[in-house]
Amino acid sequence: GTFWGQFGGSLGILYPKIWRDFRPRSLRVPSSGPLCHLNVPNFWGLFWDTLVTLWCHPQTLYTYPENWRAFKALIAAQYSGARLRVLSSPPHFSFGHTNRSPQFLKKFPLGKVPAFEGDDGFCVFESNAIAYYVSTEELRGSTPEAAAAVLQWVNFADSDVVPPASTWVFPTLGILHYNKQATEVAKEEVRKVLGVLDGHLRTRTFLVGERVSLADISLVCALLWLYKQVLDPAFRGPFGNVTRWFLTCLNQPQFKAVLGEVQLCQRMAQFDAKKFAESQARKDKDKEPAKKGEKGEKEPPKKEKPPRKEEKRPQPEEELDECEQVLAAEPKAKDPFAHLPKSPFVLDEFKRKYSNEDTLSVALPHFWEHFDREGWSLWYCQYRYPEELSQTFMSCNLITGMFQRLDKLRKNAFASVVLFGKDHDSSISGVWVMRGQELAFTLCPDWQVDYECRTLVTEYFMWEGEFRHVGKPFNQGKICK
Repeated sequence: GTFWGQFGGSLGILYPKIWRDFRPRSLRVPSSGPLCHLNVPNFWGLFWDTLVTLWCHPQTLYTYPENWRAFKALIAAQYSGARLRVLSSPPHFSFGHTNRSPQFLKKFPLGKVPAFEGDDGFCVFESNAIAYYVSTEELRGSTPEAAAAVLQWVNFADSDVVPPASTWVFPTLGILHYNKQATEVAKEEVRKVLGVLDGHLRTRTFLVGERVSLADISLVCALLWLYKQVLDPAFRGPFGNVTRWFLTCLNQPQFKAVLGEVQLCQRMAQFDAKKFAESQARKDKDKEPAKKGEKGEKEPPKKEKPPRKEEKRPQPEEELDECEQVLAAEPKAKDPFAHLPKSPFVLDEFKRKYSNEDTLSVALPHFWEHFDREGWSLWYCQYRYPEELSQTFMSCNLITGMFQRLDKLRKNAFASVVLFGKDHDSSISGVWVMRGQELAFTLCPDWQVDYECRTLVTEYFMWEGEFRHVGKPFNQGKICK
């Protein structure tokens, strides 16, 4: 008994520091397969791994359930054989409480998860660093060139995939509020990165080399919620090489052991206001301070002393200069829309639908159904000096400057102004919805809310369409609301 106790204790001390890094590769245990099919070296590898596990302390990964960032380390551990104990639920770990405790913050000052604690006391946070630590040389890249390529795609996942994916997917999960313009921009960015990946994977099975690497693991995890929530068959159709590679990775036993069976999106998920409200209610509940006392008794409010009244001393009047006297003598500006009768069309309600709902199926039908032709008017605007437009970013700044100068008009107006064309060959035009029937310029008598008008408004509000009256391709647009 004493001998085996000393043997086990010594083995438990040596294994974390030596066995993990210097164990012969022939002793690595396959992730699946019956014991009777193992060759002799693999059998002894399994024997030693099982024996060592009885004495050594496992490495710990702190996270919350279904954290895609933690999946990177867990999948890498499946390939390397590193043994991880995952703490993701009470009583061992409670996100928002455990990671704010002094003991946790002493090891991980930012309180971020996933967080890794090694069997030798080594601590590290950031998901990429954890995945790198538990990986093997094959996963990291066995040559300097391969290692650089792996790092390139890991950074690509974090900088080019995760930001637009979060903007698009999080509202469908109730994590963020929906913003139409931001979501549309995110969709285009996702389309762009998928195009880059599709071209790279046209002649490749995996991103780097002929086997799975950390590059594949990181990108699959970054794309996971996109494929589960919003990349429906129509959207992912043009990127067949990416989907082929994604499914190839998912079908690897090491990926399946962590992710299970992943169902690809069949219908693009939309923002769920109810789910968002429930999510915010949970956050607010977590932020409520704990009540003092075992029975939750409230402390009596402290009586505040009434502030001492100070006598106001008469201040000497400042003398106005001539300019200030002229300005003071001018009558205060009146609201130009104050004389108009109340309109049944509520512009703020339309703006909310335009910002938070689908434009074509929700916002535009609401607009045409409730638009008050007597109390409101539609205007078409066009920049009169297109020959002076040079760089497109400078032209876009012109639009922004106009919106800033018309800031007081936002309460009674809505506009979509679009820049068409390219550098040194562009034009600016737009559609305005304004209170009343008059402007500084005369309303065109031929203007009617007919089919052509609806088409024009639809194109400018959606930033999509033929724009036949312009003759230049759409470049970018801005909304005044």
